[in-house]
Amino acid sequence: MTGTGTATGTRRALRVALVGYGTAGAVFHAPLIAATEDLALDTVVTANPERRERAAEEFPGVRFAARLEEVWERRDAVDLVVLASPNRTHVPLATAALRAGLPVVVDKPIAATAAEARALAALAAERGLMLSVFQNRRWDGDFLTLRRLLAEGVLGDVHRFESRFERWRPRLKGGWRESGDPREIGGLLYDLGSHLVDQALTLFGPVVRVYAEADVRRSGAEADDDTFIALTHAGGVRSHLYLSATAAQLGPRFRVLGSSAGFVKYGLDPQEAALRAGARPVAGEPWGVEEESYWGGLGAGESPLTGGGGPVETVPGDYPAYYAAVARSLREGTPPPVTAEEAAAALDVLEAARRSAEAGVTVAVPVA
Repeated sequence: MTGTGTATGTRRALRVALVGYGTAGAVFHAPLIAATEDLALDTVVTANPERRERAAEEFPGVRFAARLEEVWERRDAVDLVVLASPNRTHVPLATAALRAGLPVVVDKPIAATAAEARALAALAAERGLMLSVFQNRRWDGDFLTLRRLLAEGVLGDVHRFESRFERWRPRLKGGWRESGDPREIGGLLYDLGSHLVDQALTLFGPVVRVYAEADVRRSGAEADDDTFIALTHAGGVRSHLYLSATAAQLGPRFRVLGSSAGFVKYGLDPQEAALRAGARPVAGEPWGVEEESYWGGLGAGESPLTGGGGPVETVPGDYPAYYAAVARSLREGTPPPVTAEEAAAALDVLEAARRSAEAGVTVAVPVA
């Protein structure tokens, strides 16, 4: 389904105010909200005339607001606020929305610190409102495939998990994401690291120790652009996470080694590229399907395709599942697809990684 959402039967769709229409808002949130049967993209909050024109072209009839205060003035006509604004605004805007009595979805990272994330979670609980964090890469096809393999037990006991989000971007793009100002919460540690740490925690549980290296490689760069994080999970698994904008040769997206077999997977989930190219999820039509040439390999020995394994078809990615779960949470009171408490646990690890990189030491993480 495309457009600005529709009602289910005679039930009115939940009206969404989307704050921000940069890359996050225009490429990810707006299309996924509009593709969700029980949600309607009602308002886009941006004062940028070019972004307004772009939004109006794709979503005819959408309202616009220059300031979030305009949303508060008609809060009874809005059911959900989605924050796709710069990282530095997440905490103050989420706080304002919750105090206005509105549920909130916040793009990652929800905050700069775990303490701020937990304070938002407490405020949402106090007000009886849903608060969720947009960790869309839990619905990457390769991640869903790995979860299935782990559930089936074909890898045996996992010893080591390697996960990479690497790019080759030798030239700076500019903007707040590359700023060295700590108030901007820029750099790869909090950007791509939010995804990789969340995935590692989802797969293998709490972390007790963190070691990290964060470097600034490119001339003129201010924030980390080549970072490594080593995690020791309470259950014994070791996760090695690589984040880079300076990788001239890309490593495997996943390399997972177990007592029975290993799984190796190259290439990124195709959903982001599809959304950037203008493709949109439509109910009943294929979405997130990966080409066979990118399927991973399962096996043991010199090649992942030997030892009784072979190619593993990638489960189709499913970013639309996130907002479908948000709609269910709002309608039925079910838990949101990603909680603020889960985001806080990831921030515990990211904060430890930052301290580790600064001091060159391993940092302990208390397990709740």
